[in-house]
Amino acid sequence: MRMYAASVAVSADTPAPVRSARMSARRTGMWSLPEVRSAATATALFALGLLADLADASDALTWALYLGCYVAGGAEPGLAGLRALRARTLDVDLLMVVAALGAAAVGQVLDGALLIVIFATSGALEALATKRTEDSVRGLLDLAPERATRLGVTGEEIIPTADLRVGDVILVRPGERIGGDGEVVGGASEVDQATITGEPLPADKRVGDRVFAGTVNGNGALRVRVTRPAGDTLIARIVAMVERASATKARTQLFVEKVERRYSIGMVAATLALFAVPLLFGAELRPTLLRAMTFMIVASPCALVLATMPPLLSGIATAGQHGVLVKSTVVLEKFGTATHVAFDKTGTLTDGTPRLAHIHPLGSAPAHEVLAWAAAAEVPSEHPLARAIVAAAREAGIRPSTAEEFSSSPGRGVTARVDGRLVEIGSPARVPVPDDQHDLVSTAVAEAEHAGFTAVLVRVDGAPAAVLGLADQVRAGAADTVTRLTVLTGNRPILLTGDNPHAAARLAAEVGISDVRAALLPEDKVTAVRELEAAGGRVVVVGDGVNDAPALAAAHAGIAMGGAGSDLALDTADAVITRDDVAALPALIALARRARRLVNVNLGIAAAFIAVLVAWDLLGTLPLPLGVAGHEGSTIIVGLNGLRLLRSQAWQRWR
Repeated sequence: MRMYAASVAVSADTPAPVRSARMSARRTGMWSLPEVRSAATATALFALGLLADLADASDALTWALYLGCYVAGGAEPGLAGLRALRARTLDVDLLMVVAALGAAAVGQVLDGALLIVIFATSGALEALATKRTEDSVRGLLDLAPERATRLGVTGEEIIPTADLRVGDVILVRPGERIGGDGEVVGGASEVDQATITGEPLPADKRVGDRVFAGTVNGNGALRVRVTRPAGDTLIARIVAMVERASATKARTQLFVEKVERRYSIGMVAATLALFAVPLLFGAELRPTLLRAMTFMIVASPCALVLATMPPLLSGIATAGQHGVLVKSTVVLEKFGTATHVAFDKTGTLTDGTPRLAHIHPLGSAPAHEVLAWAAAAEVPSEHPLARAIVAAAREAGIRPSTAEEFSSSPGRGVTARVDGRLVEIGSPARVPVPDDQHDLVSTAVAEAEHAGFTAVLVRVDGAPAAVLGLADQVRAGAADTVTRLTVLTGNRPILLTGDNPHAAARLAAEVGISDVRAALLPEDKVTAVRELEAAGGRVVVVGDGVNDAPALAAAHAGIAMGGAGSDLALDTADAVITRDDVAALPALIALARRARRLVNVNLGIAAAFIAVLVAWDLLGTLPLPLGVAGHEGSTIIVGLNGLRLLRSQAWQRWR
């Protein structure tokens, strides 16, 4: 049977993800699908042939209509099967066409035409299911505008967004969609990012803020410097993820295909034996050939092949509709077998936008001066704590200087030279402190941590300058998510964080987590994950930052929070929660488990149909039309059963 797989065609000169998104978006209506047109034509010709047959029309007319049905519904699958045969692959599509021609050869042209019609209709349903999968992400694919206003030395020019290059400055007028990912370099406005991040209210944007392609500008005009090429915008990367997910095959599917290749060869051998052996013992040609053709039809593994992909791809499509991008069917299978969930803290269980709540100066420099140094050093960093420090400086009216010699060490902090001074910012446990100031620093850190803040030490030219206390807010629904995950997996989630034990314990108590592992470096998180998996667990890690990427890669499956997540985390993770809605996690795992159950049910249905029909044909007399209806009916049943996951109830149950 034709493989169930969503595909997005490509054309000539635009970057691939954008190109495929645009072309896919133009394909609307089921009549655009060649499988649907072929099935409709074959059905119409079959109906006309049947009417001609019932009206006692000439045999020539009746046969012409039936043979037209054969050509309309069987030509393309037959040619595809022959091409596969030349590549030494036995395609069950070819077996169906051969069986139909065999029926016609012994005068059963109506039965053969019926097989072609049901076979073509089944293929059309698969194509429609594929289109449904593509349509489920259509909202995202349609976001990016096709043209943008680029500002140049000669003024404004309207160009295709696919032609935008890094460094170009575009003008975004009120109400327009932003043409590329970039940074605001002029103007101020509010931007509706709901379709990308899920934020219910427009986000204020001013100079220095990031904006995304496809989001909608508000009442102000913005000048945006493009920071990503058209093929690498957030939307384009989402499209690429969907394409990769559609192209990959789950382990179950690969196993079924491996068995199918050998099974099909055995089935052909059995068909030939069922035809040749009775003839050797004097059986009549016509009933023997009909029995063999019927056996070939009912024993074909079409339903088995189709049993796995519809549930898994439907699950991916439904998750995508609700803001979770799963990168492959293999990944969805992994989520369905998860036994433990490990959370990062900042940006994952918290909202990812901590605020600077306290500054404790340690030297002669006043608090506002230390804040200016710290903000300048943190401007190039993408960590949420860095953004909080920079935001606090801006709110205080401080314009940070330009940092030089910036470097970042995940889990340790940042170093930069600001106005000639060496500024170091990081965890108090990781930033060296002179012995004579150790007690002073320890006291300030203890006070901040006792208050439930995350303590960050600022050192200037080798001397401690201040301890910053940062507070973060627990995400809405985090506690309920922990409860639901405990019910789903049978194990309470784990907290793996580089934050201090006091802040980690405070958060864990709020959300209901008892297993807390704090003050971890990235390699420590990896060690914790591997220990759990060595004990037989299958761990899903949820994180958002650079320091989470190693654990995301080492885990059974990794999930990145897409709104504030680093590029490295997004690329490393197996799935991305684009709307930063942590409540989507239990819904995703429940959906993956249901998809696995549907795969198993489908395999059982397909095997049962084959066993019953084959036994009937071998031990009794199975009419060819009934065999056709049973075989193709089972294929349609498992296909439609898999599409049940496209319904919104499949997701909402665990929301």
